Amino acid sequence: MPSSESPTAPSAITEIWPGSAYPLGATYDGSGTNFALFSEIAERVELCLFDDDGVETRVTLPEVDGHVWHAFLPGIEPGQRFG
Repeated sequence: MPSSESPTAPSAITEIWPGSAYPLGATYDGSGTNFALFSEIAERVELCLFDDDGVETRVTLPEVDGHVWHAFLPGIEPGQRFG
């Protein structure tokens, strides 16, 4: 994909919203992406986002409900590489 069509660069993240614990995984809603991950034993969860050059940006998921860690990242679109 040419860089002009790339999703928002992870380094451009300026807002992290609480998001929703459901559904699990990454869910795009047209304005950004909700990330939700289940773990009974985690004390902290970091989402790793990668740009086209493989540069990593880490985002700590700020919310946890029922062992589901979650955050909504405005501007993150389908095609964003994450782990």
